[in-house]
Amino acid sequence: MALNPDALGSTSDPIEVAWTSKDALLYAVGVGAGHEELAFTTENTADTEQLVLPTFPVVIGYGRGSAMRHIGSFDPALLVHGQQAITLHRPVPIEGSVTITGEITAMWDKGTAAVVETTSTAVMDDEPLYSLTSSAFIRGAGGWGGERGPSRPKNEPPASDPDHEVTYQTSRDQAFVYRLSGDRNPLHTDPAFAAMGGFDTPILHGLCTYGFTGRALLHAVCGSDPTRFRHVEGRFASPVFPGETLTIRTWSIGDGETVFTTSAGTGDTERVVIDQGLLRHG
Repeated sequence: MALNPDALGSTSDPIEVAWTSKDALLYAVGVGAGHEELAFTTENTADTEQLVLPTFPVVIGYGRGSAMRHIGSFDPALLVHGQQAITLHRPVPIEGSVTITGEITAMWDKGTAAVVETTSTAVMDDEPLYSLTSSAFIRGAGGWGGERGPSRPKNEPPASDPDHEVTYQTSRDQAFVYRLSGDRNPLHTDPAFAAMGGFDTPILHGLCTYGFTGRALLHAVCGSDPTRFRHVEGRFASPVFPGETLTIRTWSIGDGETVFTTSAGTGDTERVVIDQGLLRHG
């Protein structure tokens, strides 16, 4: 098995993907929204216009339109989601369709592993709606003599108390709802499959934790206004288990920029699960 570094710059065939109001509602419930966020979880509440969570694009056309098929052969069991970024060019409507094209935008040789970055751009009415940038860390796939790429930590919080701290409780059954938005990987629901991956119990989808984080940033930093939420990025640092508590801490670092971390657990069990987080906002 070997990766093909010449795949850098390769693109996928454009695909058209549509979603409905129901898809946006299901995603919101899957990342923990409920009775306190009726604009995101209902479409028929009096005097309340339905809105879409800014992190919803990660599930639009999930698993489709990727350029990863160009990178060569690798063992998918050795791939983990490394980083995720969303750039919103305008608010996502409650229903619509987009044309998505994926591109391999970076390939880094880490020696015993590789990092592959893909960027997908979604176009609606001939104008960009959002862009998604993801990195995959693939064990055993490096060693072709390529550049190692950036390795220095970024978006580090200052040595001060956070400006905001938001705590959410995930449900023991959180993954069973989130998976209905597209990611049916049995790692998140099947104990036997999780055991093959070295886990005592299924783990929560990383992008579900990302969605909880996005909710906290939206409400704490953006005043619950999706039009103020412009860009978010972060690195997945550790798995989360359904039923754990998530704590999102934010620090303003300048006009329209906030860094953040997400931790799971409490007390002695607390650990950072998303770091190098950055939110750009209005």
